[in-house]
Amino acid sequence: MPRPNGTAVLTALKRLFAVAFLAGLAAAAYGAWYVATPVAVRTLPAEIEIPPGTSLRAAIEQLERAGVAVRRFEFELLARSLGKARGIKAGSYELARPITPVELLEKLTRGDVTQAEARLIEGWTLAQFRAALDANQSLRHDTHGLEDAEVLARIGATETLAEGLFFPDTYLFAKGSSDVAVLRRAYRAMRRHLEAEWAARDASAPYRSSYEALIMASIIEKETGQAAERDLIGGVLVNRLRIGMRLQADPTVIYGLGESFDGNLKKEHLVADGPYNSYTRAGLPPTPISMPGLASLRAALRPARTDALYYVARGDGSSHFSRTAEEHGRAVTKYQRPAARSR
Repeated sequence: MPRPNGTAVLTALKRLFAVAFLAGLAAAAYGAWYVATPVAVRTLPAEIEIPPGTSLRAAIEQLERAGVAVRRFEFELLARSLGKARGIKAGSYELARPITPVELLEKLTRGDVTQAEARLIEGWTLAQFRAALDANQSLRHDTHGLEDAEVLARIGATETLAEGLFFPDTYLFAKGSSDVAVLRRAYRAMRRHLEAEWAARDASAPYRSSYEALIMASIIEKETGQAAERDLIGGVLVNRLRIGMRLQADPTVIYGLGESFDGNLKKEHLVADGPYNSYTRAGLPPTPISMPGLASLRAALRPARTDALYYVARGDGSSHFSRTAEEHGRAVTKYQRPAARSR
């Protein structure tokens, strides 16, 4: 068999290199086109859920299920070439506009998740807090049906009674997050705020512990009709506590009635003794009666200095403050309405 001459071998090699070069150019051109061209999305906005522990290939499957055609082989090659194959972060993502594969990869590895929110309101009870979380469709409801003590254990709390321990605020979270995470943040926020306010408290504050201050703050939260009067309400209640006078705060009685309260507080409720009846018992109730905000914490620990011991609702949301029982009686006569109650 004749051996190929050198010229033929050289020609063949040139052709081979030319083909390889052209193939390289084509691959480079395709690669440049791929990374710069927005991925095809079936519908915008598109929502993608990446569960915890999802691998790159499983994440690509999630993307394609959501109608985001990333081209599996190319997207995986891009992620591996950029060293980001193991950097995909769990969470809920939203594509609101056309996006290139590089931008999408950056989004997934940066954890640029869509955020939802849970708004927990000042003055709510823990039962209302938990009901709001249960109704939030963006959360995973891992505490649903658990007793309050079990919830405290889940968030690592050392307390045994949960009322009042969670700070009311608006909490942002990635869709699909656990309600445990939101409750843990609210618990830690309350501890942080309470510790800071306790450290800055008025030296004459009549509390044996920060927990007692929290109880008072929860009462102030429920008793305040106008924010501008919060510190004065705090001053009156602290004055009463200091001299051993009964607090006579309707919200404590209502809290003690629980689900049996129908919205109409009657005289029979005020005279029926119980641990939360501040008309029949002096001192603070055994636990907070609501989740107080920062302003109420401050009003409990740094109340306004006042000689007043009484206040009565004027009927417009504000209160009239009095120093003596006689002055208070006149104010009650002047301002008392069928729906109002003197304190």
